[in-house]
Amino acid sequence: MPWLSLTLILLQTPAPPSSLSAAIAARIAQTPARAVGVYYRDLATGDSLTVGSDVRFHAASTMKIPVMIQLFRDRDAGLLSLDDSITVTNTFHSIVDSSPYQLDVSDDSDSSLYKRAGAGQRASIRELIELMETVSSNLATNLLIAKVDAKRANATAHALGADSILVLRGVEDGKAYRAGLNNTTTARDLGILLAAIANETAASARSCRDMLAILGRQHFNEGIPAGLPAGTRIYHKTGWIGQVVYHDAAFVEPPPPGGGRGYVLVVLTGGIQTDDDDHALARDVSKLVFEARRKR
Repeated sequence: MPWLSLTLILLQTPAPPSSLSAAIAARIAQTPARAVGVYYRDLATGDSLTVGSDVRFHAASTMKIPVMIQLFRDRDAGLLSLDDSITVTNTFHSIVDSSPYQLDVSDDSDSSLYKRAGAGQRASIRELIELMETVSSNLATNLLIAKVDAKRANATAHALGADSILVLRGVEDGKAYRAGLNNTTTARDLGILLAAIANETAASARSCRDMLAILGRQHFNEGIPAGLPAGTRIYHKTGWIGQVVYHDAAFVEPPPPGGGRGYVLVVLTGGIQTDDDDHALARDVSKLVFEARRKR
């Protein structure tokens, strides 16, 4: 996996290069990391700032965004209803050789769904999407990927402009992991997908509003949201793998006055050794961007 040398790539910024870009570079330098990717874009002005936005990271749970988009596009096309139900099972098949594998509840951030596996119980697609996004349920994710097919979610993400994201498989496919077949993304990919949802082009306007509502109920708010003042609306998805990666990808709507249409901010990190340091970096970058916009 290629990692970023921490070099700023400045396009257009909402503040002079000597201020915001320098402040972000200085903040990144305070926390040793193998890689950091930042993508910022103001949806009203188009102003943007990037730091390693095309560097590829293990996607962790951020790949659940394109899976959600595919599900809502399928609803728009009449291929499914969110009220349709799926049998809850904990047996899946590796993309390497179709051999069966199971998820470990101790590695999942949500355990509630496992109590329903193996007993023929069912869950609605609506409930599974909520669990996948808000509490990052891996079991819900694998059930939904089996429903829509990872290849279709990947193709849709590419069609929307996130043309280097790779959605290959479900979670905890050990054989695929050992073969190097991983879901990967860049900060730019996730920023483009969130902008498409916010601009109501990822799916129908109704579906995009529904997706934002789900992302607005995110339970893990230690990163980007922690750098924002009260009254700020934020719609986001996190993802993490131990000391390997921590990600937060958000659409932010600042409160009036001067909030504008809002902006997309994605912070991806690799190799930071503690959760507190991961969270603090995303929080501080978020605060720097918000303050720079407020002062313009």
